Amino acid sequence: LVSRQFVEMTKSRIEGLLAAFPKLIPAGKQHTFVETDSVRYVYQPMEKLYMVLITTKASNILEDLETLRLFAKVVPEYSKNLEETDICENAFNLIIAFDEIVALGYRENVNLAQIRTFVEMDSHEEKVYQAVRQSQERDAKQRMREKAKELQRQRLEASKRGIKTGSSAYSMSSSSYNSSSGSTSVENTSASSIPSEPRPSYAKPSGTSKALKLGGKTRDVESFVDQLKSEGERVTAVNTSATAAGNKGSAQITQSSVSAEGVHLKVEEKIQVTAGRDGGLENMEVIGMVTLRIQDEASAQIHVQFENQDSRGIQFQTHPNVDKELFRLRNTIGSKNPQKPFPVNTDVGVLKWRYQTKDESEIPLTINCWPSENGHGGCDVNIEYELQNENLELLDVIISIPIPSGSGTPVVGECEGEYVYEPRRNTLLWQLAVVDSSNKTGALEFSVTNGTPRQFFPVQVTFQSLQTFARLAVTDVKLVESGLPAKHSVETMLIAESGKYEVV
Repeated sequence: LVSRQFVEMTKSRIEGLLAAFPKLIPAGKQHTFVETDSVRYVYQPMEKLYMVLITTKASNILEDLETLRLFAKVVPEYSKNLEETDICENAFNLIIAFDEIVALGYRENVNLAQIRTFVEMDSHEEKVYQAVRQSQERDAKQRMREKAKELQRQRLEASKRGIKTGSSAYSMSSSSYNSSSGSTSVENTSASSIPSEPRPSYAKPSGTSKALKLGGKTRDVESFVDQLKSEGERVTAVNTSATAAGNKGSAQITQSSVSAEGVHLKVEEKIQVTAGRDGGLENMEVIGMVTLRIQDEASAQIHVQFENQDSRGIQFQTHPNVDKELFRLRNTIGSKNPQKPFPVNTDVGVLKWRYQTKDESEIPLTINCWPSENGHGGCDVNIEYELQNENLELLDVIISIPIPSGSGTPVVGECEGEYVYEPRRNTLLWQLAVVDSSNKTGALEFSVTNGTPRQFFPVQVTFQSLQTFARLAVTDVKLVESGLPAKHSVETMLIAESGKYEVV
């Protein structure tokens, strides 16, 4: 099924040797090798298959047997079922693994664990780099959201005082908005600050301008950086714009990373939800971890105090080197061995938890999608969201609704927030900058010219939150020896990733 030679041999020679092997196996005898005038076959049965090693008669048979056993151990790593079809499907992975065992005809001094590592090409440095990069991106997004919120607050205060807002302290670029017969066009007079690259197309409603109306519940709209990046575009700076009664303007926001203190704690949760389109929760899982990074050796011996307000019985698990009893009794993270401080300049996971439920009331954000046929070959779709967990403030909420292929641009009749239609992916993106207790519900209505109700699923949701589902918060960090407070920073994030939060 799979043959790999490590010395120069012709194809006809290899085929001849392999064809002769089944005829040389003695019947009814338990041997591990058989010899001919020129070569030695060392073999091992593997259920219905044979692992065969062909060497010269001058080779060391003990080394040959050891090499054969290592080959036999490698095969189940990449082919779980020792069947012909499975071996053929994983042939290239097996050949790559075989090359780690023998090179230029000589056996390498490796074991199974090393082979697995070499084949995976796992790099700790790459993981650290990726983690730092993701952390910087999240910090930049958080800074952008804070600036957008502050800008919105300034606009609201100015509108209450009857002042027209035309500029702000955040490098607002001048723009002109022209409204005519229910459509809105935007002409940017500072186009030099934006790369001339393709932009996502906005769906334009035919009729009233409800689709572009921002209700009292909505807030300032985020920039399109994330959207353009998801489509493979390269963006260095973009303009955020919000259209509202009496408010006109756009703000230019650039990314910047937030520096961490000497003791930096990252509390990160990831949530996965699968809900039924007719109601009910199929599965919900929340996985969380607290990562500690210390940049100063003087702060390596610390106690981290947590406040746990959760009453749902979430099971927390500490790192083996963390004092388990200290956390159980006082919700404090500290080293189990007082003589062994926390490592410096290394991300260390000190606490993790996992929560799984099928209780529908635990879903932080519910999505109710009602597609119905309109009698003209198309469909009318009503979709609404509701924030059930009012302790959370969800940011960058994007609800993705698949659109039937060939139906063209959806006609949106009502929308709280903003929407973008992506014709390349046949997807309508409903975008909400913030969803919290002040705007816990919202609706979107649109229609398409063709399709059936089942084609509007699965509906997928992505969002971020600066509050955790587990209601776990860092309250204090103190030095063990002196008991004095240690300067620290905390990064908290709840993430619903693409494809992990959906209504099917």
